[in-house]
Amino acid sequence: MNILVIESSPHKHGSSNLLADSFIRGAEETGHTVTVFDAGHAIIRPCLGCEVCDMSGPCCQKDDMETVRGLLLQADMAVFVTPLYYFGVSAQLKAVIDRFYSFTGKLSAKKLKTALIVTAWDANDWTMSAVSAYYETLCRYMHFKNQGMILGTGCGTVPMTKSTEFLRLAYELGKKIIG
Repeated sequence: MNILVIESSPHKHGSSNLLADSFIRGAEETGHTVTVFDAGHAIIRPCLGCEVCDMSGPCCQKDDMETVRGLLLQADMAVFVTPLYYFGVSAQLKAVIDRFYSFTGKLSAKKLKTALIVTAWDANDWTMSAVSAYYETLCRYMHFKNQGMILGTGCGTVPMTKSTEFLRLAYELGKKIIG
C-alpha cells in the first residue's frame, strides 16, 4: 500500500514527528511504501475561497499544494500528523486540508484510508475531544476510512513522549494497516 504521511509540526524533530516515525517504521516493516510530506516547512497558502477551481481544480495558487495533491491522489492512505494547537490541528495542516477544496470530488471518490496522529502537552481527559471530532467529521465528509487515531496526551517534549505508551501505539498502528 502507498501511504502518505503529512507531517505539520514546525519542529522537525518534535513529538508529533517522533510518533510519525514509529508509525512509519511499523508500516514499512509490513511492506508498505511510505512517503512523507513536510507541511510544516512547505509553502502552502490558505484557500482564498475564490471558486476558480469549482471544487475540481486546478487551484489558481501555485505553491507546494500541487505536490500534496499529486501525492494524495496516488496514495492509498494518508496519515495526518500534528501537534495540538489550541485544541485543533496546526495551522500548517489546516491549510493543507482547506486546500482539499480544489479537488474535493476526486479525493472523496477515492475513499482514502486515513489515520490521525496528534501530540499535546496536556494530559486532561478532554484535551483531544475537539481535534478528534474535527477529524471524524472530515472523514465523514470526505468519505475517508478512518484506520485509527493516536491521541498522544502528555507528549509536550520529546523526552516526555519517549516515556509514554504512544510510541508503541503508533508503531502498532503502522503494523496493523492492511492493504
